[in-house]
Amino acid sequence: MPPNPKVIGIGEVLIDFIGVEKASLDKVINFKRCFGGAPMNTIVGVARLGVEAGAIAAVGDDPFGKFIIEEFKKNSVDISQVKIKKGVRTTLAFIVNDPAKGWVCIFYRSPWLKHTSDSLLSPKDIDYDYISRARILHVSGFALSQNPGRRALFKAVRYAKKKGVGVSFDPTLRLDVWHSKTILKKMCVQMLKLADIATFSREEASFFFGTSNPKEVADKVLKYGVRIVGVKLGSKGSFIKVKNGPEVSAPAFQVNVVDVTGAGDGWNAGLLLGLCKEWSIEQCITVANAVGALVVTKPGAITALPYKEELKRFLRENGVEISV
Repeated sequence: MPPNPKVIGIGEVLIDFIGVEKASLDKVINFKRCFGGAPMNTIVGVARLGVEAGAIAAVGDDPFGKFIIEEFKKNSVDISQVKIKKGVRTTLAFIVNDPAKGWVCIFYRSPWLKHTSDSLLSPKDIDYDYISRARILHVSGFALSQNPGRRALFKAVRYAKKKGVGVSFDPTLRLDVWHSKTILKKMCVQMLKLADIATFSREEASFFFGTSNPKEVADKVLKYGVRIVGVKLGSKGSFIKVKNGPEVSAPAFQVNVVDVTGAGDGWNAGLLLGLCKEWSIEQCITVANAVGALVVTKPGAITALPYKEELKRFLRENGVEISV
């Protein structure tokens, strides 16, 4: 039997080197190696929560590529569509908590380097039948920044739409990987016109729409044809609006924040879990907030992503009754 994941992530997967001490990039001495890449963090999150998940991505023919594949395997993510690009290095990111600037991230990939693995995923690398068997295809805006990856994502998404597969889009705003803000906005608007689900951080909302007011953001996004809009508000919780349906706000869970890397990706995983289970929007947003909260309690994007039992325990401890 061919693999049949319910949720598939397509786009970047890379290595995050996260500064251990709080300092600027030129001062940090120790870095912790972590699995990274927004859509794949979400896919690992979905898999840990018990939903069959798969990845469409490219890694380098190097030790870091091997590390990524092993992490996928450990987390029960189907790797049949993860391509190893010969003679190419895996994409890297360096992330620090700078006392003066807050969280700072720089990337070792295009346009700063000629080629690294994640941007080299091409349309011919993709098994489109694999996509057609899924329920949701989750896409990151980061991977739209360079070709051939951009062409691959748009072709995959258009195929998904044709086959009735829901498209989930997170813009993953990283100015460092784009040639210009104009191209960035143009590509993300094109993807929004194809998306069924779209989620934004406050910073992304302000960048694209000139406001972080969640209701105003949702109204603007829904005009593109999106069905469900989520706005992640950090310590203030989150907001979801459904086209011709309910809108709901939910407060954040109170936890000890260690590292915010991947919190939004965890939130997305909680939302996609709820949509796969056909929960109410109120249940979806509560679980999304819970997963996002758990992610920030440890360093690294996937380190603290909860397994189903951990999520159940966290919800129970916070007086939430949802059958996960």
